Amino acid sequence: MRLAEYFEKAEGIGILSTADSNGKVNAAVYGRPHVIDEKTIAFIAADRLTHANLQDNPSAAYLFKENGSFTGKRLYLTKSREEENSPLIDEIRRRKPGKSEDQGKKESKYLIYFTVNHVLPLIGDGL
Repeated sequence: MRLAEYFEKAEGIGILSTADSNGKVNAAVYGRPHVIDEKTIAFIAADRLTHANLQDNPSAAYLFKENGSFTGKRLYLTKSREEENSPLIDEIRRRKPGKSEDQGKKESKYLIYFTVNHVLPLIGDGL
């Protein structure tokens, strides 16, 4: 199944893991990736630890677990580029009906693009 089709249909929770230049690891809850094509995905991120880590170390891993099962995917990624406050963020953001944009403070958002290096099932080696 193609990544775009999978993430359009799958419901669950995702964890994006990054590491700083010293190898100190961080893991953060993220929604489903925005699939640009079969080799490129993007996430919307605030200027927090995940974003900071990716400035020094472009490698990341994304784990997605489907609701109610131990089915999902592991994506091994390399950051390819980012856009600050990109107009594409509002276009690709998955909104829930009635949910409004962040109210109050307006912080920078980044659209971070990754090359998908490898995809494995959540459990097992995919062989």
